Amino acid sequence: MNRNVTLHADPLVWGHGPNVFEVFLEPTCPFSVRAFNKFDALLARVGEERMTLKIRLQSQPWHLYSGLIVRYILAASTLPAGKNAAKAVLQAVADNREEFEFTDHCAGPNMDATPNDILARLKHYSGVDASAPFARPELQTEIKWHCKYARQNGIHVSPTFMINGLVYPDIGSGDDISEWAKRILA
Repeated sequence: MNRNVTLHADPLVWGHGPNVFEVFLEPTCPFSVRAFNKFDALLARVGEERMTLKIRLQSQPWHLYSGLIVRYILAASTLPAGKNAAKAVLQAVADNREEFEFTDHCAGPNMDATPNDILARLKHYSGVDASAPFARPELQTEIKWHCKYARQNGIHVSPTFMINGLVYPDIGSGDDISEWAKRILA
């Protein structure tokens, strides 16, 4: 990636309908993973012409590699494959959570992993090499945008769900997609 080219992150948005479903996710959170794994089926059920799905990344410090992984996902979104590259990284983390998370948030084999080990795993499992944009300092602008947007909306944990700009604390990752669909289309 040419450092003289402006870095542009592809928004993590799917669908183009009037009903906006925003989900704030921490990639290694088991509840976020459960929600993430329902998005394709939700879009198919509701229809991309009737809803817009927006993924917002919510880094959380008790997930010890959270910031590193969020940065890699957003770096992937700057590649030519854009949001699809970022989605591939999200799916790789979801499918291999134990490779990126600590036991009880503070122990286990990842205590011996370095940041470079985690980055190599992200590349290996996703097939996405986002190392060049990851190393660009201006990527921080995108990371900070996700943080500020969450804070402005009172989001502190993941997953958190918003429909058309309103937070719905009673929506959960364990809900059936039919319940989400009803709420989105209400």
